[in-house]
Amino acid sequence: MGSDDRDRLRIAQVAARLIAEHAIGDWSLAKRKAARQLMLGDRVALPADDEIQAALIDYHAIFGGEAHAQRLRTQRETALRWMTRLAAYSPVLVGGVAAGWATEHSDIHLELCAEDPKAVEIALLNAKTPYRTLGTDRDGAAELLLTGTDPIRLSIRTATLARQRSRRERSADGARLGADDLKRLLAS
Repeated sequence: MGSDDRDRLRIAQVAARLIAEHAIGDWSLAKRKAARQLMLGDRVALPADDEIQAALIDYHAIFGGEAHAQRLRTQRETALRWMTRLAAYSPVLVGGVAAGWATEHSDIHLELCAEDPKAVEIALLNAKTPYRTLGTDRDGAAELLLTGTDPIRLSIRTATLARQRSRRERSADGARLGADDLKRLLAS
């Protein structure tokens, strides 16, 4: 392992601690703060997001213990309840809760498929579910945030947008779990 690789690993580990302990949601910021804490120069190579995810998994394995496992299980159970409620929109659990690196501050992130995002909003209004619109992401998917006790982020993609997700974007999310996959995971 070369010097650059060691520095990237150290930055990833410190960034993972910052993300887990201080609820830093901007991973680029966490990487830069970690590099500064380690007193590395501005030109140091920063780790990729998959390296941060691996460091978060390691962090939770060392420091999270049973409390992290229970919190993750609770987040996944909540996700499954919402996936059942939103079954008409083919929900998929993505991100940290699906992959297992989520912190207590992580949103539960569900991707939905609907030709018109307003249909999802109408369904939420009819169910008297409070939410906020967050606009659209960089790919044009409508973003909603359910504002109950657990933050749940909904990304609503048309079938065309769902098919056009870039390879990098698909791998950056980590795991993608449908309702049946999540049920099996919770049962094991």
